[in-house]
Amino acid sequence: MTTTIRPESETDRDAIWHLTKAAFEGKPYAGGDEQDLVNSLRACGALTVSLVATDVDEVVGQITFSPATISSDVGHWFALGPVSVMPARQREGIGAMLIEAGMKVITEQGAWGCILTGNPLYYSRHGFEPAAEHCPDNEPKEYFMLRLVGETKPVGQFAFHEAFYAGS
Repeated sequence: MTTTIRPESETDRDAIWHLTKAAFEGKPYAGGDEQDLVNSLRACGALTVSLVATDVDEVVGQITFSPATISSDVGHWFALGPVSVMPARQREGIGAMLIEAGMKVITEQGAWGCILTGNPLYYSRHGFEPAAEHCPDNEPKEYFMLRLVGETKPVGQFAFHEAFYAGS
């Protein structure tokens, strides 16, 4: 099987929705609305990067990056999430491929770094480190993580795009 990473196309949108729903269904760390978040970010123009992993013509993975802000207003920051892989294809390295491809794109766009709320055991393998001191008030500090692109450390508290909280 050959997996290819490319930007999403309009014809991928239904597959992304179903893939994301399946990838997060029943997971204890999932809110259940991850598939709707991708659509909300897209609808409000905040889906900065959306890459898909395909095998032949089937979408088997997807990653989303959106703008993030910091209280100091210094730097160009992004938020990663969600990243989804078809359940039957998990543990094949597709998520890692998507993360690295996405980080390359946001680096080319001038990112200072990327934030996420996720499983520290998984994301620490991909260069993310705990960053509780920069965690938004409405996120669990033990799952908030940061990956710097350069050497400049953030000052202040991060915020995800408002679309992350539209369903709350």
